[in-house]
Amino acid sequence: MKLSQRITHLTGGGSDGWDVFYRARRMISEGHVITELTIGEHDIRTHPTILDAMDLSARQGNTGYAVVPGSDLLRDTVAARIQARTGQKTSRNNVLITPGGQSALFAAHVAVCDPGDVGLYLDPYYATYPGTIRGAGAKARAIQTTAEDAFQPRAQQIDAASDGAVSLLINSPNNPTGVVYSRETLNGIAGVCRDRDLWLISDEVYDTQVWEGEHISPRTLPGMAERTLVVGSMSKSHAMTGSRCGWVVGPEEVITHLINLATHTTYGVPGFIQDAASFALNAGHDLEEEIAAPFRRRRAQAIAILATQNTISLVPAQGAMYLMLDIRAAGLSGEEFANALLDTHAIAVMPGESFGKAAAGHVRVAMTIDDDRFAAALRTICEFATGLAESHAAE
Repeated sequence: MKLSQRITHLTGGGSDGWDVFYRARRMISEGHVITELTIGEHDIRTHPTILDAMDLSARQGNTGYAVVPGSDLLRDTVAARIQARTGQKTSRNNVLITPGGQSALFAAHVAVCDPGDVGLYLDPYYATYPGTIRGAGAKARAIQTTAEDAFQPRAQQIDAASDGAVSLLINSPNNPTGVVYSRETLNGIAGVCRDRDLWLISDEVYDTQVWEGEHISPRTLPGMAERTLVVGSMSKSHAMTGSRCGWVVGPEEVITHLINLATHTTYGVPGFIQDAASFALNAGHDLEEEIAAPFRRRRAQAIAILATQNTISLVPAQGAMYLMLDIRAAGLSGEEFANALLDTHAIAVMPGESFGKAAAGHVRVAMTIDDDRFAAALRTICEFATGLAESHAAE
């Protein structure tokens, strides 16, 4: 029986660059001790007070079908949060609660892309981006940024790629690079979106993890609230990755249609999860800072360790829970380096090539193990890279 092209072409064919990750997981299942610095999963679990709120809600009977758009309480809470952060008037009618940020990304693209339309995204990219665009029936078109530009996208690049496009997907603070887009960058992006009549889909799931600079939502910029869909999530800000609770914020007309889409797909998010999310968002800045604090510490550790050598350079680590390391001086591709590191030292990192062509010759390190083990692993990575570089220079 024939399957649809939409489903069989979701990943675009070929390797997705995640072979190192899968190999590390197989080695762990076989009993090997592996230091995993691969995916963005907190090394702390969901805060006990959030779990208490979840448990109380469930035990009080909030375990049946939830209203599809999300509870009024959570939609109002998200709306107030977004309004406070952007200065743009926001009500529950601008909010759809979704089963995680990934569901929100898919819904946003379904809302603005017809089959055959072009959806733009920036390279390096989070692994699901091109497949999400293809899943919505659109053609995924990458725009390469450069390490020499600190992976800040430039308006000219976006404009040059915009023929036939209807949307642009961005992510700041950025996974995988850790870069926070500057106001200059975002103003340039906004200008192209207005001139080219593009929808902007802004993935802001790391907005509580900013170490340098400031997080600016493009929704705040002139003429952008009416053409921007903001994707948010409880996963990174509140260590609720498994709870699957996110949202789309956008113009009321878009949200009305997305509620209809959710009725025919996800059919809502469990009520006890939503109550826990409402509790967590209302717990305030201190809880968010407690969850972000380990990554802030480890970033400082990393900067100090990397300053002691000159083989690996660090892409500006301004936000998120990742470091993007430039290992080109070691004479290997990112994939070759990551495989050799896993074989030699049982340390698993993600090749830059896993996230597109622009990060070739880099590896992404997740700051997701305890401070002492993280520091030891990073020192080993530096020593390994230095040894490779010396051998490469001697050839």
